[in-house]
Amino acid sequence: MSSKSSTSPKRLTRAEQEVQSAAERLNSQIDDALAAVAALKAPDGVEELEACADRLERAARDLSVALRELTEERRESDSR
Repeated sequence: MSSKSSTSPKRLTRAEQEVQSAAERLNSQIDDALAAVAALKAPDGVEELEACADRLERAARDLSVALRELTEERRESDSR
């Protein structure tokens, strides 16, 4: 006897989608930074590390903003 789930996947809210997207971008930037560290001996390695640091900082800030927006969305939802 197999059991089938009758629940469909929950649709993400806009804020949840933003958090997911920002987290994926941050993960991608982390991967890029690790690759840049491995390639440090390349002639433009130092500049690439600096650029990675800037991109990581922006991606982390974007995720932080998205999480705060999600927090506000959930607070508003809870107060209804």
